[in-house]
Amino acid sequence: MNKSELIATVASSADTTKATAEKVVNATFDAIKTALTKGDAVRLVGFGTFDVSERAARQGRNPQTGAVIQIKASKQPKFKAGKELKDAVN
Repeated sequence: MNKSELIATVASSADTTKATAEKVVNATFDAIKTALTKGDAVRLVGFGTFDVSERAARQGRNPQTGAVIQIKASKQPKFKAGKELKDAVN
């Protein structure tokens, strides 16, 4: 399912227009992105948790030359599925 299919499904389920559903979906994604940017976790009970993890700086290798390179520290968004979502999938 891509974003446009998600919007169509939300519009159908909520008995609303696709334009309204698109605003809702975009607002939801923006709210999650804003919270993660601030360093906050987003917990949706029964669905899962969006969080940010920090990766430390480390050394790596250029696969073409084998030269050692320094990889800088970064933050990575993570998602952990909740029990209800896991049970629904299985």
